[in-house]
This record gives sequence, structure tokens and C-alpha cells, in this order.
Amino acid sequence: MVGAPRELAGGPLILSVPGTDDIDRIAELCSDPLIAAWTTVPTPYGRTHAEVFVTRVVPDGWASGRECTWAIREASTNLLHGMIGLHHIDEGEGEIGFWLAEEARGRGWMATAVQLVLDFAFAETPDGLALQRVVWHAYAGNAASAAVARRAGFRWEGVARLGVAHRGVRRDDWQAGLLATDPREPSSGWPEDTYVQVPV
Repeated sequence: MVGAPRELAGGPLILSVPGTDDIDRIAELCSDPLIAAWTTVPTPYGRTHAEVFVTRVVPDGWASGRECTWAIREASTNLLHGMIGLHHIDEGEGEIGFWLAEEARGRGWMATAVQLVLDFAFAETPDGLALQRVVWHAYAGNAASAAVARRAGFRWEGVARLGVAHRGVRRDDWQAGLLATDPREPSSGWPEDTYVQVPV
């Protein structure tokens, strides 16, 4: 069990638990149509959604040991630019998920954040989760997310045709996995269509 939240830091970033001071910022960023298109955040997204997320969802997840959620912050300003988490943690496995604000994309920040979270996920020290496997999912067409996972070393595992429901529509589900014993370097074997972003 995780228990108390952990803060992670590396490069230009600090990953820390989102707090009540972040509510307005989260509500603002989650109104981005791209974030709504590729994630499960409610849409339209309002301040109440952000309040519930910060005051209930995040702390309950940490307390149960099933969900670890961090705000992605620029260390020099402490400004929240995105979110990353390990979800459905159970029996040595967790699922990674993430999103980043438009102005922060293209800087390599998500690659850094993912590596920090993977270090925590696989660490066998008292400060880590000692997971054996982390899985990545994305709606088919989300090549930006695929690029992050591929660069982090995730191995392509396939597509579940119409494998997920999203806002009342069934969509194909891409999946890749990373084991604690896998090298953390860009992986090959990903299909060509995972390199092409589908317009939304």
C-alpha cells in the first residue's frame, strides 16, 4: 500500500499532489478540446469537476493504494501544466495515464514525467511500488501519447477492436506494456498507424 503521497522531481519538473490552489487551473486546462478528445475527463469540464478531483478522487486514490496522481509542475514557477498517474494498481501491475497543457507540449516534459513515475513504480525500496508491469492504453489515433510510450520503452501488445467505450461511442484501444526488467529505451515493433495523429 502506498499510503502518503510521494513527491517526485527531476530535470525541470516537480511532480506533486494537486491541491485546492490548483482547482481553477485544472478547470481551465481541462476545457481544452484535445484533452477531452483523448482522455476520460468529464466534458464540458467545470470547476466542480476539478474540486471533486482534487478533494476526493486524488486523496482517496493515494489512501487506498490503488491510484497515484501527480500534478506536473515546472520547478522554476511551480505552475501546473498537466497531470500524470498510475491507475488500477493491483497485484504488481498499474496503468499509466497522462495529459499536458498545450503550451507545455513539445518540450520533452512528458518524457521526463513518465520516467520519474516509472522509477517510482518499479523501485523496490520503501519509497517505491515494486510493480512488475506498467500498462499503457490509448484510444486509437492518439499518436502523441504513443510517441511518449514508445520512447519510454513500452512494447507494443496490440489493439482491442472497439475495446473501450468513450462518451457513448466504442473505440479501438491501443495497448503496450513495460516490465520492470525491460530496457528503458525507445522500442521498435510499433505499427505504422501509431505514428500518425488522427485529427479530432
